[in-house]
Amino acid sequence: MLPLSQFQDFIKKNELFTSGNKILLAVSGGKDSVLMLHMFKALSIDIGVAHCNFGLRADEAQRDENFVRILADVHALPFHVTHFETKKYAVENKISTQMAARNLRYAWFEQIRLAYGYDYIALAQHQNDAIETVLINLTRGTGISGLHGILPKRGQLIRPLLFLNREQIDQVIEQEHIAFVEDSSNAGTNYTRNKLRLQVIPHLREINPNLEKTFAENIDRFASLEHFLDLQVAQLRAELVIQKADAWYLSLKAVAKLNPQKLLLYELLKSFHFTAHVVDEILENLSGRSGSQFLSSSHQVIINRNDLVIVERNAQLLTNQFIHSAAAKTNFGDYSISLRYSTEIKFEIDATKAFVNADKLIFPLVLRKWQNGDKFVPLGMRFLKKVSDFFIDEKVPLHLKHNTPILINGNGEIIWIAGMRQDNRYKLTTATKKVAIFELENN
Repeated sequence: MLPLSQFQDFIKKNELFTSGNKILLAVSGGKDSVLMLHMFKALSIDIGVAHCNFGLRADEAQRDENFVRILADVHALPFHVTHFETKKYAVENKISTQMAARNLRYAWFEQIRLAYGYDYIALAQHQNDAIETVLINLTRGTGISGLHGILPKRGQLIRPLLFLNREQIDQVIEQEHIAFVEDSSNAGTNYTRNKLRLQVIPHLREINPNLEKTFAENIDRFASLEHFLDLQVAQLRAELVIQKADAWYLSLKAVAKLNPQKLLLYELLKSFHFTAHVVDEILENLSGRSGSQFLSSSHQVIINRNDLVIVERNAQLLTNQFIHSAAAKTNFGDYSISLRYSTEIKFEIDATKAFVNADKLIFPLVLRKWQNGDKFVPLGMRFLKKVSDFFIDEKVPLHLKHNTPILINGNGEIIWIAGMRQDNRYKLTTATKKVAIFELENN
């Protein structure tokens, strides 16, 4: 008989869904997904069927599609089907055929879920699939999350068969005389998962006949351990990672006190997509020269005096911008600078504004970022100073140095380090007749 009691207990224990939810079942036609369909149907749960034809096994793939279509029709269930050019997608995206199939099906399942109002997508993975996933992760290298393999629930994906192993599924299918179709590719060893299933796991089962049960228990422990670590890291992140308008800051003193250091720093930086290898490099350079930079796919870490500074990688190339005399506003990266004029000779003490003697301006002006060798006369001083030295004196972080707009006159002189200091040569005097007012704003 169908293991409905254990099925219901597993759903309840893992809070996979609640009464009244509408579930989309991913059904390939194989034993696992067909059994899942029969158990959902036996419990009168509101379900629909989704089937992917990946076009990888010619006539066999069409046979599978026809079988699932008839199965859905027999049980009067909504049926959703799609066809993929999987190999073409794999080549275009430079990934394996397996990864291509995975990406395509999950994206399509989510489209169907949203379009037809399903609450969750049910996948028929079982304990042996979980074992294979853990072994693959261990072989390729993994963190704690890879040790728990497949979780019963993640977002809108649920896996209600994880309480069963492959042998138990085979027994139920045979006892209940449930029809299914066999994927011939499962018998080959072209794929990593098949090699583990056919060549590695049988030897492990010789060592431990209760392999599935042991792995299920271990996976549960690893999942609990990950949950505990996530709670600790969330607390640490709230205490140590300070978010400001320009970046996130993590003090070097706090990093030095982390224990275990590598694990916790990796977890703190993981949400910014830094790999364990890059975290190693960061730790090796903590006592090194200020200004060292390390990249992830989306962010960069800069060692800046007393902090690790985490900033988003700006994909926008900051190119020089011309400002003409009639320009109202000019954009520069994350900033914009507006220009207006006044005959009232007065100024405000405001770092976001520059009050410039308009008669000294030679248009077009240029708005650019800092360059090595830049010099200016800071307001209130009489002599030239390197902008790099000015940044050091003002303790400006490296990431802000390279993104600070600098306003250049037509003669090449700096008029204003925007948001920081005006050049003394362009200040208002008693001889000034017209004021050019520049104002810095965040976009």
